Amino acid sequence: MKKIFQFALLAAVVFVSINAKVQEKDIVDIAISSPEHTTLVAAVKAADLVPTLKSKGPFTVFAPVNDAFAKLPAGTVETLLKPENKAQLAKILTYHVVAGAIDSKAVAEAITKGKGKAVLTTVSGGKLTASLENGKVKLTDENGGSAFVTAVDLKGSNGVIHVIDGVVLPK
Repeated sequence: MKKIFQFALLAAVVFVSINAKVQEKDIVDIAISSPEHTTLVAAVKAADLVPTLKSKGPFTVFAPVNDAFAKLPAGTVETLLKPENKAQLAKILTYHVVAGAIDSKAVAEAITKGKGKAVLTTVSGGKLTASLENGKVKLTDENGGSAFVTAVDLKGSNGVIHVIDGVVLPK
């Protein structure tokens, strides 16, 4: 019994240590360490948003995976990454960011409080509507496009990331 207790204690210490290490990383560092977010990271760098997203925050980022960017019409990402399209790229990226650290519990509570919908104001000034569909959080953009949250609560030192399977676009 003593050995089981010691093992459980060791496991708890390791978990707390790993969790503390993750929280030392900011949201940019977390995205950089994800092989599923290389396109997002390239876009954030091209839009010169790294210093902003490394700042104190807190921020909530709805982070599209590489496959989400691949669903856009051919050539879209390449065009947006060009220096002359930096302002448009920044607007799209900041449309994926909400001020404050909103964890999945808070999103669910807001949807419930809003009788099935929660409207989130993005850093770009646009609106995203969060709702539930088949037990998953769905984000609907101002154009009627949508994405589903596939992973939640990746907490960093300056906010939280929720992974999404699509790119949401402002008007």
